[in-house]
Amino acid sequence: MRRAASTNLIHARNMGVRRGGRWIFRHVDLNVERGEMIFVAGANGAGKSTCVKAALGLIDIDEGSVELADSLRIGYVPQKLPITPTLPLTARRLMRLTVPVPDEVIDAALVAVGLDRLGNPPVTTLSGGEFQRLLLAHALINRPELLVLDEPDQGVDMVGADILFGLIKEVRRDLGCGILVISHDLKRAVRSGDDIIVLVPHEHEPDPAKDGESPPSPGPAGRTFPYDGA
Repeated sequence: MRRAASTNLIHARNMGVRRGGRWIFRHVDLNVERGEMIFVAGANGAGKSTCVKAALGLIDIDEGSVELADSLRIGYVPQKLPITPTLPLTARRLMRLTVPVPDEVIDAALVAVGLDRLGNPPVTTLSGGEFQRLLLAHALINRPELLVLDEPDQGVDMVGADILFGLIKEVRRDLGCGILVISHDLKRAVRSGDDIIVLVPHEHEPDPAKDGESPPSPGPAGRTFPYDGA
């Protein structure tokens, strides 16, 4: 894996991942620059999460290339974080689960997502939207250069999702970070994204190296739709 140019956080070209005799996805170009919000969209089973993991260098790719910025600081908001109802976990304690964090850093992160007025409630009492905003606050602790969100509005009502994406845009403005969003919501992607990578399930293709065939022409697995904000 090579290092990306200074303006690029991620630069992936013709990326593909093959597992168990089939292509999960292939022919995908994905570029994230500072200040951009890029969506990786598609139906369930299209390979969205695998694509993002490959672009971050977390799994090996079987074709193409991936370049990342040097010493890239990444913040991650998971799709789900199951919490046992009997676990005595408060909002501030969750913020310190991975590393010790000074109170002033926690205060700033909670202010950024609009949760500072709630105090320190048990996380099990938070609404779906509030909990996702708390996970966003946790991802902001290290002031990321790249913020990765996996279906951040999953289980959140429309009003809560609008609030969440409004906060994400404010984070982008304040930190100047790039944002990479995994989503199945094309309407949201068109409204909020600077660019959209749409993945569709890819049928099994023969392996030219095994079968002695010519490489197939690029298929529809990775398609880029620039959006001008109009």
